[in-house]
Amino acid sequence: MLLLTDYLILGAILFCISIAGIFLNRKNVIILLMCIELMLLAVNINFIAFSHFLNDIAGQVFVFFILTVAAAEAAIGLAILVVLFRNRSTINVEELDTMKG
Repeated sequence: MLLLTDYLILGAILFCISIAGIFLNRKNVIILLMCIELMLLAVNINFIAFSHFLNDIAGQVFVFFILTVAAAEAAIGLAILVVLFRNRSTINVEELDTMKG
């Protein structure tokens, strides 16, 4: 039988991995987007764990809306990334810091 603390520890580990991925990798935009999505999934694990152990369905409904917004965010982020790659021929964050107006 898994306890609530097991789920919270798993969520905290995933959240820390995503934070470490953001701080360690500052070059590739795709990996930064994946780390942000992993961060959202870690928070969703906590919502579902609390929802299950408190016998309340509100947390699971909230996760459904978060996943919907995260999917839209990923689609828009990848579309922007494709446009940046077409215009600049790179997805290196250090080379994308200068914007033309």
